[in-house]
Amino acid sequence: MIQLKDIDEEILLLKKSVEAFAKKEIEPYYQQWEQDGAFPKELWKKLGAAGFLCVDIPEKYGGLGGPLSYSVTIIDELSRLGYSSIVGNLSVHSIIIPHYILNSGTEEQKNYYLPKMATGELVSAIAMTEPGAGSDLQGIQTSAVKKENTDEYIINGAKTFVSNGQSFDFVIVVARTNPEVKASRGTSLFIVDAKEQGVIKGKKLKKIGLYAKETSELFLENVNVSSSQILGELDAGFVVLMKELPRERMALAVIACGAMEGALEITIKYLGEREAFGKPLNQLQVIRHKVAEMVTEAKVNRAFVDQCLRLLKSNELSTADASIAKLSSSEAQGRVADGCLQLFGGYGYMKEYPISRAYTDARAQRIYGGTSEIMKEIISKDIFS
Repeated sequence: MIQLKDIDEEILLLKKSVEAFAKKEIEPYYQQWEQDGAFPKELWKKLGAAGFLCVDIPEKYGGLGGPLSYSVTIIDELSRLGYSSIVGNLSVHSIIIPHYILNSGTEEQKNYYLPKMATGELVSAIAMTEPGAGSDLQGIQTSAVKKENTDEYIINGAKTFVSNGQSFDFVIVVARTNPEVKASRGTSLFIVDAKEQGVIKGKKLKKIGLYAKETSELFLENVNVSSSQILGELDAGFVVLMKELPRERMALAVIACGAMEGALEITIKYLGEREAFGKPLNQLQVIRHKVAEMVTEAKVNRAFVDQCLRLLKSNELSTADASIAKLSSSEAQGRVADGCLQLFGGYGYMKEYPISRAYTDARAQRIYGGTSEIMKEIISKDIFS
């Protein structure tokens, strides 16, 4: 059995590996990718070759068979380094979708998709949100209608806010398969290959932050899909979604913690270099106390997120606790990013200073993966049930 000390040492080595990879493969190009609104698809294969994709997927399916802590360390470290645009899409492809397939897919699906995801040969996406249905998935209108006397379904609908929306090779589509019942009892998940006729990648959406994070519209027009591409049981898509949402929300919580720590690091460094009233800014009490508040908030959230990750690893994490972690850490990330930017003064509002990017990138964290308001509703239902 691996002792905690050994795990800590391994994670430290992994962090150094991620940092070295980022310095070589990301740092020189990141600003250009932000301007372009996407990072090149070749980066996926480089991440795969470095062993940074599908880390906690079993070796028999092409993963490394590592623990959850290794998997989240990669997005944690990239968040700390300020590469949030990459982290968002990476977590979807490497942490969230592989477990949809691992836990609910057939052997054929697992053997085909997971090894190619681990190498970066296939890039994945998931299409839940629709123009008229966001955090409340009960309003989904995308339909999958079975063709008579066949094993095929015809999918029609429109999706939006799809991460990896331009570069995906396959996408998990949430669709209504039984319109006669509530969506929670009549929704299925389909694995749809990008090459299928009728799969139309829509426009790349323009955002106020996370510029290189590919976010797009998706249209499905009479797309033929075999029943063998259903992920999980027919009409039981909500069961799969609800089972995997805690993992998604914990990934977002980890991203928030890493981003907070990264913002604080560059701010503390700046405060030791910048002077006001004849002394470094870090000698002014009002500033020292503000930093103390933010560091406290970051550390308290990190402690709870780590606790929740231990529960997730042992399949004991409740939906409510995952929601608490996501709500608390993402809200804290927003406050810390805002507070750090303020300490940079006018320079904090300039694009060439990384803190400005940390500020704009943080805003989406309170929206995707379930808004803060939805998190509060889930938590309150658990409290008063």
